Amino acid sequence: MEFAPSRPVPVFPLPNAVLFPRVRMPLHVFELRYRTMVREALSADRWIAIALLAPGWERDYHGSPGFLPLGCVGRIDRIEWLPNDCYNLQLVGECRVRFQKVVREFPYRTCRVEKIDEHPYPEDDPLVRIEKQALWEVYRQLERAGAPLGVPALPDADFATLVNAICTFAEIEPREKFALLEIDSVIERGRRLRERLEKRLRRPVPPQKRTGGELN
Repeated sequence: MEFAPSRPVPVFPLPNAVLFPRVRMPLHVFELRYRTMVREALSADRWIAIALLAPGWERDYHGSPGFLPLGCVGRIDRIEWLPNDCYNLQLVGECRVRFQKVVREFPYRTCRVEKIDEHPYPEDDPLVRIEKQALWEVYRQLERAGAPLGVPALPDADFATLVNAICTFAEIEPREKFALLEIDSVIERGRRLRERLEKRLRRPVPPQKRTGGELN
């Protein structure tokens, strides 16, 4: 079901997670207000918008801390109800949105949103193929250098899915991820992401601490 912003959307603001379109994000929901949000979303159209909390959110976290003006709407795809009445769920990113008026504050916020389309691009464009190969190669180099990004192997994915998956799961500062989400062009987002990872590749990787015994 394609998202059409005909009515307000529940907003789940988080301090360190940025969702991108086409990406499946796991979430653990434990606060009462957001458990309520999940239940009400399941009884409606299953849409939830992920927002990034604005700087200074710690001072009002249990109230209504501010969040940045752009986010991503996702649809609840899988859900597990836990014995402690919490939820594990998977949210699939659908589209970027700009948050408009907050129409409900309690127990969680809902906002009217404006859908933001991304610039179309041809998957078979030589520039796209070159950028995809370059991004995949720097990703693999980081893995070989001992700095895994925590991204599922996606060599056969289309360019937008590859770019957005690495943006979502790579160890990049949340505000940098938000800056990537703001870019309308997937090609430009992929280029900026690749440059960011190349800088990381040039930095020495600290040795990882051994946490367990050796296998015989």
